[in-house]
Amino acid sequence: MSEKENSEQRDIQSLLKIMEQLRHPETGCPWDLEQDFRTIAPYTIEEAYEVADAIEANDIDALKDELGDLLFQAVFHAQMANEQNHFDFGDVVAAISDKMIRRHPHVFDAADYRSSDEQTEAWEIQKAHERRHKGEESLLSDVPVGLPGLTRAVKLQKRAARVGFDWTDVRDVLAKIAEEAEELSTAIEKDDANEIENEFGDLLFVMANLSRHLKVDPEAALRRANAKFVRRFQFIELHGRQVGKTLEEMSLDEMEAYWQDAKRAEIKP
Repeated sequence: MSEKENSEQRDIQSLLKIMEQLRHPETGCPWDLEQDFRTIAPYTIEEAYEVADAIEANDIDALKDELGDLLFQAVFHAQMANEQNHFDFGDVVAAISDKMIRRHPHVFDAADYRSSDEQTEAWEIQKAHERRHKGEESLLSDVPVGLPGLTRAVKLQKRAARVGFDWTDVRDVLAKIAEEAEELSTAIEKDDANEIENEFGDLLFVMANLSRHLKVDPEAALRRANAKFVRRFQFIELHGRQVGKTLEEMSLDEMEAYWQDAKRAEIKP
């Protein structure tokens, strides 16, 4: 084992020891001791989003810190599992190592070279085999329910598309959007809250499908739109302060005028 590998091993063992001490029933941290898989799960999701934020901001120092926080979540879950005699961190590492080798024979077995497209197809075949081994017969059964809605919609659609259940022309998706928008309009006219939510969900689902056909990540696109809204709204706030007005004191027309100014300011010459 190289000096670097020895250092990495010591670092991982140190982290595992820290987690073990935090969960020590007599001398551990009271907060950490109160936690279980369910209470920690939201923090795990939050840390994953913070990793994505660091990547979006191209902040490498923050990325290092956020990856550490995310790693700590895996260590936390593994420690709790170990306390219940289910598995430990070493088992987690072994499981993912075995899975990656199993799913990449074109890398780890020189006799099984595959192109990118061939590997994608083989990956899906392997995952289907793993689903059957777990007793999951549905093609969609292992798409996580806890994913953000738009992300899960795209994953469900991709999975169905692999067996031919898909539109072949993006114009058909656009037509479906118009159809769903009309159905939502009808629900609004009926003033039926349940039907409005149902039709609005259908419209969002088709919009996610459009993003897939356009090869656009809907979550990334929405984050970009959110950032744009914040930027332009803060422009309104800034110029309101410059003329001595609060947002409440500004008319909608004034705010709209500043909004348009913000849009023009973003256009590069």
